[in-house]
Amino acid sequence: MTLAELIPEVERLSSTDKVKLIRVLAQNLDVDDDISPLEANKTYHLYTPYGCEGAGSVLMSALKSDEQRTA
Repeated sequence: MTLAELIPEVERLSSTDKVKLIRVLAQNLDVDDDISPLEANKTYHLYTPYGCEGAGSVLMSALKSDEQRTA
């Protein structure tokens, strides 16, 4: 069965069954060799915009200059 054939069938499932399907698929992903699963009790560093106010200023300047060029 192709993904195109499967999607309409999945859309007909109840919300509960969709959640169960998500869990099954996530568990199957966990055993694939081509991805790095998250490990328990390990710290992962997530980069966020907090503390990067200068980056916001640079982006705002870029947006304003782009607006001026297109106007």
